Amino acid sequence: MFENIIAQSAAVQVGADLKAGRLAPSMLFYGPFASGKGSTALELARALSCEKNAAWNCGCPSCQRHRNLVHSDILCMGKRPFSAEIAASRAAFLREPLVPSTTMLFIRSVRRLMARFSPVLWESEPKLSQFRSALESLEEALAEFEVLVSPGAAQAGSIDLSKTGKIGDSILKNALILEADGISDVIPIAQIRRASYWTRLAPSGKRKMLLIENAGQMRDEAKNSLLKLLEEPPETVTIVLTSEQRQSILPTLLSRLRPYRFLKRDREKEAEVIRRVFRDTAHHEVAEPGAAESGVSESGAAESSGGLGAYLESFLPASNESLLPIAAFFIASISRSAAVVFRKRSLEIPDELNILGMYCTPIAEAASLPKAAKAEEVCSVILEKSSGFEMVSFSRFLKYTVDLVSRALRNAGLQSSGIFFIDTWRKAAAESESAFSVYNQNPVLVLESLFYHLKTALSESG
Repeated sequence: MFENIIAQSAAVQVGADLKAGRLAPSMLFYGPFASGKGSTALELARALSCEKNAAWNCGCPSCQRHRNLVHSDILCMGKRPFSAEIAASRAAFLREPLVPSTTMLFIRSVRRLMARFSPVLWESEPKLSQFRSALESLEEALAEFEVLVSPGAAQAGSIDLSKTGKIGDSILKNALILEADGISDVIPIAQIRRASYWTRLAPSGKRKMLLIENAGQMRDEAKNSLLKLLEEPPETVTIVLTSEQRQSILPTLLSRLRPYRFLKRDREKEAEVIRRVFRDTAHHEVAEPGAAESGVSESGAAESSGGLGAYLESFLPASNESLLPIAAFFIASISRSAAVVFRKRSLEIPDELNILGMYCTPIAEAASLPKAAKAEEVCSVILEKSSGFEMVSFSRFLKYTVDLVSRALRNAGLQSSGIFFIDTWRKAAAESESAFSVYNQNPVLVLESLFYHLKTALSESG
């Protein structure tokens, strides 16, 4: 068990608890992005449902269905980097199309997204009609792909790379649409309620699993509904929540969960995951997403940390390396615009604005981005350089702005005033993320609103 989870002690502990018969009915897997939390949960679901001894290579019907992510006894909810995983897995398949593991990796990455659109979760949901076409196209393309890469075709060495390549393009295109339009950052209460009902139905096999990823992202009413389920979980169900931070889970929920901490792998182990799982021995190292995890250096430049998370996101239409200078340009422009307000009032410009400008302007200039202070010009440049925030890149852009602001002000040693600036920026970015991902507002309008909101807030900070 858990041989697919590389260099992660938490997975080893889960396996030990399972073998010893001391596994809790409800658990929290918490730790940094791309540390194996979701994969460990999926492997645990397979082991719990196995009809034999849960061995890694077990060929029982239950294990086969779990490996293909088509078992009816697992229900998955919550957001994860679906498109990034699909794109990276597709690249692995194209590198070695005759290797069964790369084929399975790609198929599983697509099904992890498709699992979020289970009829259990979307029954009678009007919003489904908005992206049903993309979902149906994805299902059809995956079915065609599986025919082309059948074991017989692989053994004969007759996989049509031209056809599979085109199908892969179609799959990624529809995956980006589905993730952008159908997967909300905030888990809806309706889905929690439907999942709770599902857990009380008898399993088709030995045991069910409910997997809720990024479980901290739900409103109070959804958390209360989940609490009721955790207070009295059905005997035939194992519940696993995942989160990057333990503190994002309410204490009332935490008290009913056994925590397992997943640690960030070191650089060498991250590279090993990329080599063994994605079979990429010549990947170019890219920055980790987020200054909080050292993805941005002291100078604000992208560091070559070679992290798995950065590796995955490098396959998306807008890479992290391209988004970093755009985020820096946005921050510098707002700082410049707010500074103009202080000059017009004949007031001293706050240190925080000067620091943000000095920190972010060189990053933007290194990417040949102009100096600007007007919202319309700034937004126009950003939309051009980001290709209109292709599908899922807007959220990463917002994250980069928060990370850069945090790094700049903390490096300067600012205390209470710096914290105020950081909190102001973080709150504004969170509201923009909600407007974009939850309420489906146009990113152009969200970006302009964010610019004016932050300009006003920072202009009044003095």
